[in-house]
Amino acid sequence: MRAELHLDADAPSEAALAVAAARRPGVQVLAEELRVDGPDGAVELQALHAGHGALLHRFTAPAGASTVRYSATVRVERGAAAPLTGLERWELTRPSRYCPADRLGALAAREFGDVPRERLPAAVAAWVHEELDYVPGSSGPTDTALETLLTRQGVCRDYAHVTTALLRALDVPARLCSVYAPGLSPMDFHAVVEAAPAGAWEVVDATRLAPRAALVRIGTGRDAADTAFLTTSGPVRLESLEVLAVVDGELPGEDPERGVVLA
Repeated sequence: MRAELHLDADAPSEAALAVAAARRPGVQVLAEELRVDGPDGAVELQALHAGHGALLHRFTAPAGASTVRYSATVRVERGAAAPLTGLERWELTRPSRYCPADRLGALAAREFGDVPRERLPAAVAAWVHEELDYVPGSSGPTDTALETLLTRQGVCRDYAHVTTALLRALDVPARLCSVYAPGLSPMDFHAVVEAAPAGAWEVVDATRLAPRAALVRIGTGRDAADTAFLTTSGPVRLESLEVLAVVDGELPGEDPERGVVLA
């Protein structure tokens, strides 16, 4: 997998990248390279280890044009689902910036009140898949799950925010994961949801645009505020972005009703 970002800054600005494969049990990084090149050559990077195995890279984006290049080959062995911790049970049923679960209780109860708890992640993801239209460019960076439900359209982060908010409204811990997604078209960074209805995490994807068994985790958080691939403190513009993720051999099959573990 690889990613290439072209940036342009009016002045030197602090920035952080979240594009590296997460360091998780079952994930073996066989080869990896990340570099940022500015007008005067390579830019120094500082690796920061974040929660759930995420690896962030802090740097100072120079004034002018710069290019970020990341490439990696990983081997993933998907084992048993990670258990839900007591702290996660508390934190990940709360509302968050993009997932105002406290305002969706009536909708969640009406649509899913009769669904068995262990079936809720798949049922909510299926409902979101049917209710929303995937329309690139239809949402903005400040849109929450509420705006998405009003417009009934969005992209992967919007699908993930609605899914997460509805699950939390049903008292199911849920979190957003940024991933590399072989088979995704058009190719890009992707957002999916992990939920723990019965004490262990499983992954659902309301977009159904890529097989879940091929996903590679990058970051994990309450919503997109915690998982952005680029965060800056100054006037840095993303001019273009290219992402590629492939698997050896054929892509795995996808059954939305089957539980899948994200490594």
